[in-house]
Amino acid sequence: MIDTIIWDLDGTLLDTLDDLHESVNHALKQHGLPLRSRQEIRRFLGNGIRNLIHQSVPDELPEQDFEEVFKTFRTYYMAHSQIKTRPYNCVLETLAKLKTAGYKMAIVSNKVQEAVSDLHRRFFDKYITTAIGESEGIMRKPAPDMVYQALRQLGSLKEHAVYIGDSEVDLLTAQRAEINCISVLWGFRDEDYLIANGAKVFARNPQEIIALLSPSVPSNA
Repeated sequence: MIDTIIWDLDGTLLDTLDDLHESVNHALKQHGLPLRSRQEIRRFLGNGIRNLIHQSVPDELPEQDFEEVFKTFRTYYMAHSQIKTRPYNCVLETLAKLKTAGYKMAIVSNKVQEAVSDLHRRFFDKYITTAIGESEGIMRKPAPDMVYQALRQLGSLKEHAVYIGDSEVDLLTAQRAEINCISVLWGFRDEDYLIANGAKVFARNPQEIIALLSPSVPSNA
């Protein structure tokens, strides 16, 4: 029986694409580098912000210059991470129903801890108990460490948990943590891509998560 839900953040609970796209291009422009399209940034997301910037800058960029671009991006994004970022449609209503149904919930994200904590406080702290982001001393997804930390904080067992995310990183995280996975189709990856990476259970909208986990809880209540 599932009693615990571990949520990915970007592309699953929150539509963060516009703020990330603007922040990446701000940093690229400041350093005289070619800008990236919204679709390119969507494709680059899922493995943390350092990887996002590595993917966004030219391959031949020296490491010292990369660090300057990354610093510019991080400073700008921390000040502009909540301009256009919003929960996806029906996410908050779904979280409220799941909390009422008794599910324990956590966020696990490769976004830096400071940003994860800010977004958790702003949007989700009424529903989700804990939020774990990238920080020193714990390996990022797809390592299972953050998931295990969330389970410890919630007092939950992996056998009774499900991971919900939108990317191949989330699929691999769930596999390595040895927990069930639901892939959402409103995020940063397409269904065919997820299937090619091993996805088997899908939710096309947040209400379908209720139907998958709690058939007794009316999704339109």
